[in-house]
Amino acid sequence: MYHEAYTKLDLDETASIIDTVNKKVEGSLFDPLETTILAIEVPFYTDWRFLDISDHATNPPLQRFVFQKDDEYVFLDWTYKPIYQLNQDVPIKVDETNVLDYLRFFFSHVKSRHGRFTICESLESVSWKEEPPAEARKTFADIIKPMVIVEKGKDGTFKIEARMLLKDALFKTDVFVDPSGRVSMDNQEILVEDMPVLDHVFSQ
Repeated sequence: MYHEAYTKLDLDETASIIDTVNKKVEGSLFDPLETTILAIEVPFYTDWRFLDISDHATNPPLQRFVFQKDDEYVFLDWTYKPIYQLNQDVPIKVDETNVLDYLRFFFSHVKSRHGRFTICESLESVSWKEEPPAEARKTFADIIKPMVIVEKGKDGTFKIEARMLLKDALFKTDVFVDPSGRVSMDNQEILVEDMPVLDHVFSQ
């Protein structure tokens, strides 16, 4: 989610956050000297920030995604439940300026029972198993397009046209975001099957 906008927290703030996080999680604990925390303000939650907490000195690496406001912490778990609960509690504010960022965040941190949906807005957003030849790249470039807001309904629900990957299939779909932040999809159309993408793109 717009990685260039993240800020790396200093050691003192990292240690303070890790002290709280370690009390709230089960299993392996974060070492504040080995942990990196990247923080970003998000436009759809007032006064909350998103934290990417990672310790790559452990094997396997530890990583947690957390929303934080003062001494309140909401831990993500790859389901929509903590996001929808936070949407209700804050509450979320979705408008024309931030709804696409919200979708980028949502699909980056939620897995469905079918697998991980990956939004594709450019060739650079695809992790290729092998670099496609020039002719294939041109074909993919003509198919893969940025998300577009199609309309906003009278009830405040946004309709967005998007291209997505599920496993190795690229498809076009309409994505709907209602004022409470709930996300749904309809009108899927397969564009390309057997895309040469890396397995980790759809197996995480």
